[in-house]
Amino acid sequence: MSNTYQKKSRRAQAGSLSADVAVPEQVVVSMAEIAGSAREGLLALAVGTGLQVMAAIFDEDAAALCGPEGRHNPDRAGYRHGSEAGSVTLGGRRVPVTWPRVRAADGSGELHLPSYDLFSSTEVLGRMALERMLAGLSSRRYRAGLEPAGAAVEDAATATSKSAVSRRFVAATETALAELMSRDLSGLDLVAFMVDGVHFGESTCVVALGIDADGVKHPLGVEEGSTENATVVTDLITGLRDRGLDVSQPVLAVLDGAKALLRAVKDVFDKPVIQRCQEHKIRNVKDKLPEKLRAVAEKRMRQACHAESALKAEAELTELARELDKTHPGAAASLREGMTETLTVLRLAVPPTLARTLRSTNTIESMIEICREHSKNVKRWRDGTMALRWCAAGMAKARKQFRRVNGHLHLPKLRDALGAHFTGNVTAAGQDADVRAA
Repeated sequence: MSNTYQKKSRRAQAGSLSADVAVPEQVVVSMAEIAGSAREGLLALAVGTGLQVMAAIFDEDAAALCGPEGRHNPDRAGYRHGSEAGSVTLGGRRVPVTWPRVRAADGSGELHLPSYDLFSSTEVLGRMALERMLAGLSSRRYRAGLEPAGAAVEDAATATSKSAVSRRFVAATETALAELMSRDLSGLDLVAFMVDGVHFGESTCVVALGIDADGVKHPLGVEEGSTENATVVTDLITGLRDRGLDVSQPVLAVLDGAKALLRAVKDVFDKPVIQRCQEHKIRNVKDKLPEKLRAVAEKRMRQACHAESALKAEAELTELARELDKTHPGAAASLREGMTETLTVLRLAVPPTLARTLRSTNTIESMIEICREHSKNVKRWRDGTMALRWCAAGMAKARKQFRRVNGHLHLPKLRDALGAHFTGNVTAAGQDADVRAA
């Protein structure tokens, strides 16, 4: 089932195509010419038929400009001028064709055939190179990923060499990076903001992700550096502000605890409310404990993070830290560090379904994992520009897989609680949210 707007869009596209290209009402197809293709499968047969139909459309376009062949037409816009060898895009390859040339009747020069301009466009080539290489197919094996179009087409096909595919992929990823970094953010109403780093070779790409008031996830930008330092993160967030992102409104910043991220967020955003990733906190404490105590400590920390209130959770975590003071002071210090910020979602009375998303950085790490997965076959990272291109292409791919966050209906309540945080009325906002949820 398709929506009404999709049907209207398809009708509009079909209408614009028929307005530019003269499509014959009937086309006679020579089955003798494509009999061999039939033995190679239905797709090869369809390709052979399609090429004949395309040639008929070329002739129809020429007739629209010159009038019927062999008849005098004083009102014609042009006259036939032989034919010329050219090529059209078929899937992820170029196929040689012959198309009729038309000269302007007033002597002003060559007239273009709308159908040839349409079929010879190379936009599909770049898109297919991008999709196949992000799917893990190398440029050397690009031809193996193309649909079987018949032996005749395969023998004559061009633009499938390693260098040609590589050039198209570079151009496509440059476009993806430019689109990501030039997107206007002035209309984005962010409620939550996440930032994290991903390593590609010797380069570190710091990426930002936002969640708007409707629960939609938005890849915001990427910045490259040698490490995940405060300068790189500040440049990234400042760039988002320069592109129109509103940094004056209260926003929940979900961070993994890195000091560089924390400093940059507080420097650029006017009213950030920090939520330290609970998963990172549990992992950091476990790393400082012997194997026999890790499971017990993790269980108690998770119970505390899911307590009824921030006050009760802090009491349970403080008790655990007190028990660890004598035997494992490092783990106790790690547990106490940033404890208040670890319990922000409880302090704001965020409902459990939404808190599941905002209590950790899993959302942005999922996007980062998609970027890593698409670039796993890269063996040599040449420079930071290459890392940025691959990262931006992966973020664009991840965006297509995104769904709205769980509990997105509670985001207006979170917005109210964030505003109340800066007016000293957090408890009242939390209680009001509970009443409305009930």
